[in-house]
Amino acid sequence: MRDKPWDAKAAAWMITPFKDSNTIHPNHFTLLRLIVGLAGAWLFAKGAYPNIAALLIISSNFIDHMDGELARLANKQSRFGHIFDLASDALVTVSMFVGIGVGVALFSEANYALEAGIISGVSVALIFHLRYLIEEKHGKSRIHQPLWGGFEAEDILYLIPIVTLLEGLNSFLYLASLGAPIAALFVILQYRKIMVEGK
Repeated sequence: MRDKPWDAKAAAWMITPFKDSNTIHPNHFTLLRLIVGLAGAWLFAKGAYPNIAALLIISSNFIDHMDGELARLANKQSRFGHIFDLASDALVTVSMFVGIGVGVALFSEANYALEAGIISGVSVALIFHLRYLIEEKHGKSRIHQPLWGGFEAEDILYLIPIVTLLEGLNSFLYLASLGAPIAALFVILQYRKIMVEGK
């Protein structure tokens, strides 16, 4: 069985007391993740409270594991819950990059910022869409991310508070505008390869 990343293990431990609850549903945590994440993206776009925005984003990322862990522990998995979770993940991540782009553009001389945010956001949206198509046709096992010491690639977002504390959003956004399209290209190639294998 595939080992879990550290944040998923922590989420499973924290969610255990709710597994027998008739009032707490996994979708409640998905909704909370969505609200907290969009609040973080909105604060990034405002440009005034980047440190608070960063804390909201990483909190949202952590809460994201709670819905799935509760669904598994309480046997409350559903098709709607899965789609809701995926849509929330995509919306929060895309909004975060676009929000950072808007905020950096408003409060710096970085003329590229808005375009960089949009490029990063569109690339992430494409990644989520293609991974969804792969999962739908070939199962979740084909989209598992590799683990390095208990961390997944997406866990790099936990470093955002350090980025904001060091006032490095400009650099972060620039790197994201380069890295996200490259990551999207890899997923495109993975998608094409899997689709060819499935024929």
